[in-house]
Amino acid sequence: MSLTGAQARAEDVARAVCGKLIAMLANRTGDIIAAEDALADAFVSALKTWPERGIPDKPEAWLLTVAKNRRIDQARRDARLVITDEANEMADAQAIEPEDAQLDDRLKLLFVCAHPAIDEGIRTPLMLQTVLGLEAEQIAKAFLVNPSAMAQRLVRAKKKIKSAGIPFVVPEPEAYPERMGAVLEAVYGAYAVDWLEGDGDLSHEAFFLSNILAELAPENPEALGLTALIGFIEARRDARVIDGVLVPVPKQDVELWDSQLIERSVSLLTQASLKRVPQTALGRFQLEAAIQSVHAARSVTGKTDWLALSQLYAGLMHAYPSIGGAVSRAAVVAEDAGPSEGLRMLDVIDFAGLDTYQPFHAVRAYCLAEIGRTADAAEAYAKAISLCRDRPSKLWLEQKIAGLQKKMA
Repeated sequence: MSLTGAQARAEDVARAVCGKLIAMLANRTGDIIAAEDALADAFVSALKTWPERGIPDKPEAWLLTVAKNRRIDQARRDARLVITDEANEMADAQAIEPEDAQLDDRLKLLFVCAHPAIDEGIRTPLMLQTVLGLEAEQIAKAFLVNPSAMAQRLVRAKKKIKSAGIPFVVPEPEAYPERMGAVLEAVYGAYAVDWLEGDGDLSHEAFFLSNILAELAPENPEALGLTALIGFIEARRDARVIDGVLVPVPKQDVELWDSQLIERSVSLLTQASLKRVPQTALGRFQLEAAIQSVHAARSVTGKTDWLALSQLYAGLMHAYPSIGGAVSRAAVVAEDAGPSEGLRMLDVIDFAGLDTYQPFHAVRAYCLAEIGRTADAAEAYAKAISLCRDRPSKLWLEQKIAGLQKKMA
């Protein structure tokens, strides 16, 4: 492997374990910023030594040990941390917590970030960065916020955790309702970041955590709903990208879907409906899981129930309006009631950032092509391509515009 290749591999490994290790380091002192600094030093050491000596058999243990040693060295220098037997144990070059301990630390940090003392608007971004390893710039894009402003808010929240002495514990079940919403949002946000990747570490981690949360709070219908939602999407992993090109759900080969995972997701969604208090509205994740269950039913019925999807999206938009839901609803209506009706719905969407929202232009292009406005459709596809952030979707859009160009030739 070349030096550049080894360096890239080292970066990939480091990025994949970042969230886990921050949780483990911060759990000991309650200081997230110091944990991040120590881990950053460990990453620098890894990028210097791994390309030359090879990646260790246990890269997590290597990084954790170096970060612990950096933390202890810093503590000795500034006297902010009393060096105890526990700190000396941290420096054991062979020490690495078992997976159960890692999971426990991550759950603690998830709930710490969702503590009532932390501003509600920063809880989900804080979890995305500290527990799941996303960069501030990625989070800022997802929340349509200036990156520097997001970075400042994240730093303030981490300082608040330390200054307020928020305990690093998994709360008692009675505290779950107050904090669970932000935790679930963060896990789903992490899954959505790289759901198209064939071996996306972050999406696998998010799916794993969603299952743990469902086990932790089996009476919470939204925890069950989120696990079902991600399960339905995960069941299509092998079918959604073929030869590097995105395959839209209605066009996917159902033989490539994971039928057992679909069945489990259906069961979880059913359980969620039974846990829901009568006369209360369906939660967002339950509604979105119900939408995915309609798509999943095609593996049995052989067709997609577009009317059912249209009705579910109407319910989702009524209870939890969003730009993504509005565009998806228009796409479904275009299939159910016709492309002209889909265009009409796109025209009445009123959300900030619509012009730079790639799916809006892709759906508009499809509707225009279906009613014969080929030149307008090609223009809309070109706009969608210019806004595309992932290669599979870009290749699919390029195939669509190439088809239109052949018609216009």
